Amino acid sequence: MKTEYDFSQGKRGAIESTPTGKTRITIRLDDEVLAWFRDQVDAAGGEITKL
Repeated sequence: MKTEYDFSQGKRGAIESTPTGKTRITIRLDDEVLAWFRDQVDAAGGEITKL
């Protein structure tokens, strides 16, 4: 690690801009609700990506 960093060219805010028509939110879901949605995706033949 450096002892000092230069943030003079740094920018505040999100690293990735949000596309027009999309809103980024954070929600909390019960594990059972999330499992139900994952089951629906699986039943529809989709793929679940784990982060």
